[in-house]
Amino acid sequence: MRLLDLLGRRWALRIVWELREEAATFRMLRERCEEISPSVLNTRLAELREAGVIGMADDGGYSLTPEGRALLPALKSLDAWARAHLAG
Repeated sequence: MRLLDLLGRRWALRIVWELREEAATFRMLRERCEEISPSVLNTRLAELREAGVIGMADDGGYSLTPEGRALLPALKSLDAWARAHLAG
């Protein structure tokens, strides 16, 4: 339930989704999540790091941890479901 609470917070899933293919810096995440405020992004990044979902990349950006990558199949299933139901 703790993980669901974290992922249900505004922008948390979007941040994880944006890190699915490559690491990103704070600035890159701000650009990808156009409407997120810097303070909310900073808070979500700290929460996701504390939960072990993301970590620091070698280049100083953020990346998914192995635990974070393990979430991707579930997120991709949700994405497929949403696309199928929004298309109709």
